[in-house]
Amino acid sequence: MENLVFSLNSVMPIFLMMVLGIFLKKWGLIDTAFASKLNTFVFKVSLPILLFSDLSSQDFREGFDLRFVVFCFAATLLSIGLVSLLSLFINERPLRGEFIQAAYRSSAALIGIAFIKNIYGTSGMGPLMIIGAVPLYNIMAVVVLEVTAERNDEEIADKKALAKKTALGIVKNPILIGIVVGLVWSLLRLPNPVILRKLTSSIGATATPMGLIAMGAMIDFSKIREVGKPVIAAALIKTFGLEALFMPIAAYLGFRNENMVAIMTMLGSATTVSSFVMAKNMGHEGSLTAGTVALSTLISGFSLTFWLWLAKTLGLV
Repeated sequence: MENLVFSLNSVMPIFLMMVLGIFLKKWGLIDTAFASKLNTFVFKVSLPILLFSDLSSQDFREGFDLRFVVFCFAATLLSIGLVSLLSLFINERPLRGEFIQAAYRSSAALIGIAFIKNIYGTSGMGPLMIIGAVPLYNIMAVVVLEVTAERNDEEIADKKALAKKTALGIVKNPILIGIVVGLVWSLLRLPNPVILRKLTSSIGATATPMGLIAMGAMIDFSKIREVGKPVIAAALIKTFGLEALFMPIAAYLGFRNENMVAIMTMLGSATTVSSFVMAKNMGHEGSLTAGTVALSTLISGFSLTFWLWLAKTLGLV
């Protein structure tokens, strides 16, 4: 019961913040134009700074479990490959990109660390899981969304220009810049003074609430209904499918306790809010992503509890 309460306490505030955005728009306190600008701010400023703040404060030279990091990276890469194949059943090219990102990209950094701390009292293997998965989450999201973005006939005809634009979009992506700078900062052990920590922490803290409110305000429920089946499929893959596939492999390889819980949250946490922010800012409509975030958030409180109960029953945790 305690784990169920914790799971609900972790995910419901996320969903309710999004609901707040819906009502703020309905009450006329937020309009689509303001929500769009708020969305852009989160993508270009607060999210990159949040990633930099988290990564630069970690010491990646001590306690590094390469085998665990490689597994997280490999499981993430294989997940992306599998959902990419499944996306071929969707006719609309832009929706394929949204489906791929929404089905594999979890809120591991948001819910995962808190979940691990609740069980073990420390972040445990959470930071190493983030190293193995989160940078790849963001890099592949940029690639997938750039490649599947809506193109006009001239862009499609000019393959060289399209490839150049895609590469430039990846290099200039603010979220990737935040990741790279944070990793380099940590590896070089550059000083992280109190003023810098407080500044980046304060700005980064705005990413989740602002992103959630903007997402709620920009949701078009008629569009969600139009792509209902892909939303349901992506949410079930995110909360059950990837867990069912990779947790037995993790158990076979000998991962236990904190490692297993970190893997569990990496695979089965709800689709991250930042996936909607990225999709909107890279030329996608966003309804499939927003619907998957909402539905997977609702499901994950129960699905994570189920997977944790199963792991305990089998002696893996």
